[in-house]
Amino acid sequence: MKKTSKLIGAMLAVTAAATAQSQPMQKPGSSVTIYGIVDTGVEYLSSTGPAGKSLVRMPNLTGSAPSRLGFRGTEDLGGGTSVQFVLENGFGLDTGSFNQGGRMFGRQAFIGLSGAWGTVSMGRQYDNFSLALLDYGVFGPNAFGLSSLETYIPAARFDNALAYTGKFGHLTVAANYSFGRDVVQNAAGNVCAGENPADSRACRSWSAMAKYITNEWGVAGAYSSLNGAPTAAGGLNTSQKQDTRMTLNGFVKQGPFKVGGGMIRRENDGNAIQPRNNLFFIEGSYAATEALSLEAMVARNTFKNSPTGDRSTLFAVRALYKLSKRTALYATAGHIDNSGLQTTSVSNAAPGGLTKPGGAQTGVMLGMRHSF
Repeated sequence: MKKTSKLIGAMLAVTAAATAQSQPMQKPGSSVTIYGIVDTGVEYLSSTGPAGKSLVRMPNLTGSAPSRLGFRGTEDLGGGTSVQFVLENGFGLDTGSFNQGGRMFGRQAFIGLSGAWGTVSMGRQYDNFSLALLDYGVFGPNAFGLSSLETYIPAARFDNALAYTGKFGHLTVAANYSFGRDVVQNAAGNVCAGENPADSRACRSWSAMAKYITNEWGVAGAYSSLNGAPTAAGGLNTSQKQDTRMTLNGFVKQGPFKVGGGMIRRENDGNAIQPRNNLFFIEGSYAATEALSLEAMVARNTFKNSPTGDRSTLFAVRALYKLSKRTALYATAGHIDNSGLQTTSVSNAAPGGLTKPGGAQTGVMLGMRHSF
């Protein structure tokens, strides 16, 4: 506890010192930027648990976006080459505690070398599966959104990862390889033992992505594969077992309108009852004014060949009003219908909101977000 307190104090001291200067921590040819999001609200959920009781809470994982504090730096090495690093912490605004299993920099922690050829980086980094889902929609990591049906999306990061990203005009290609993923338990329960010299396959993971994005339209595709280990969670109890995901999605944007959608296919060797599922989704937004945006989504997750007909269908809407370029108020509502043995909650904003098997649930959240 004392060690954690000292680390937090050091972070706050660096933040205070940097924000007191017009060009924080900057030297010729190099820069460090401090950035973040502070987001929370009050959420109501109906029909939680076997008894179907309602729940009112202040979530700790997300509202319209997860709260975070980050440090991003670059140094120009000359000749079009530069060094970059990112250290990004996720925290729950309800209590001020660390998220991502209590890690200090659980969202991102890496260093890399960049040039016209792309970027090679090392450390804790995003699975390209989640990066391929950034452009198609408008809800993103909203409390009622795609992450309610696919809990891996907000947890899709690799420890001990070597990555390459290349951006060539509108085209982006990327690939990464983890020598041992998820050393610390996360919200999706994907804990694995990390690097294991006794088994070269244990906890190894990789992902690849390609996307073509313009201002008016875009398409993206990605593939991700996670290996298990004897101590891994989620039924992946040998290194030969894999949990794989594939996504293909896209969007079109015309004036104040944006519509996007796609699919996610998962094949999970660790789940004998529900080894395969297909998730289809569509989202749309309308910029009613410069400050007000109205948004809606629908998604369905179906488990293939499930003997109990397991399925979840999610509907959600959101109104977001910008008080300034950095501050916004939002109101969001969602409803989920489960079939078979599914207990999926409409909300991914915090644990503890599951329904009874085959249950339905409605949620409402009012919140505020500020970015810096």
